[in-house]
Amino acid sequence: MKRIGVGIVGNGMATRVFHAPYIRAVPALDLRAVVSRHADAAAPVPGVALVNDIAALLDDPAIELVVIATPSGTHAELARRALDSGRHVVVEKPFAQDLNEARALTGLAAARGRIAAVFHNRRWDSDFLAVRAAIASGLIGPVVHFESRFDRFRPAPRDRWRENGGPGSGVWVDLGPHLIDQALLLFGTPTAVTADLAALRPGGRADDWAHVTLHYPDRRVVLGASMCVAGGTPRFAVHGLAGSLIKHGLDPQEAQSVAGLTPDAPDWGRDPEPLHHWDAAGARHMIMAPRGCQPTFYAMMAQACLGQGAPPTTPDQILAVQTVLDTAIVSARLGRTLPIEPA
Repeated sequence: MKRIGVGIVGNGMATRVFHAPYIRAVPALDLRAVVSRHADAAAPVPGVALVNDIAALLDDPAIELVVIATPSGTHAELARRALDSGRHVVVEKPFAQDLNEARALTGLAAARGRIAAVFHNRRWDSDFLAVRAAIASGLIGPVVHFESRFDRFRPAPRDRWRENGGPGSGVWVDLGPHLIDQALLLFGTPTAVTADLAALRPGGRADDWAHVTLHYPDRRVVLGASMCVAGGTPRFAVHGLAGSLIKHGLDPQEAQSVAGLTPDAPDWGRDPEPLHHWDAAGARHMIMAPRGCQPTFYAMMAQACLGQGAPPTTPDQILAVQTVLDTAIVSARLGRTLPIEPA
């Protein structure tokens, strides 16, 4: 079986928790090297070489797929270098800093005959899979009100690039792409966006609270994130003309990886928190969530690189998410609802 050589640029949390273990879980992928800025750093998994820059990574002709897992402000330039060298690329979210950058990268990938994908791993979260299946089955009828949130309790800002106010910082740019991507998979592109972004923690230099409404002719989709929620709020609250769905708790895969589990563990992706279904008569039913499987992203990417399947994300999907992400930022700055322009 042909194996695709993979190199990762970046040796931080995203590489250790997501990319390296997920790549290693796919037999068709061969993780060969990781770029690390620190000479004394440890490799994310045993047996993988550490190199000091992307040029050294691209010197290995066996590397056909490059993963960009660096601070957001560097994504576009590093992805451009990888594409120009003839490699396929996976880019951590956000794909780019703005729609113009995203268009340039997807255009370059097309011109080079390469694949450019963004790492929307949360398409394979157990909670999202449960909600998506319930909506598709018509269990609660047409959806008129959908809420999706990522909340954490970190009341003191940290000194790190995600929170320092620089390019790519802030909770909306960090978590918004996941929330947007899931909403667009369910309902398509909205007609307009109303957003409110704020830094509410003392000393905060980047937004740590987001409330974004996506407008559709027959529904409203509310996306939210906060760094000051202790105890949590529903991950999903979905209301239709025939009932409601409520889901508490986060998909377990990130926590499992942090704890040292790998995707081949027996309980990988098993969510103990059921989906609560309230029917039209007011009765409550419990639905167990299907097993989450975020490594599916890399399984699909491997097949696409081999010419045997579609990539996990398409250029149209990448640009649609980037359009909503950007429009929300402008809406918050101007304090008004803005239409979604074609990507």
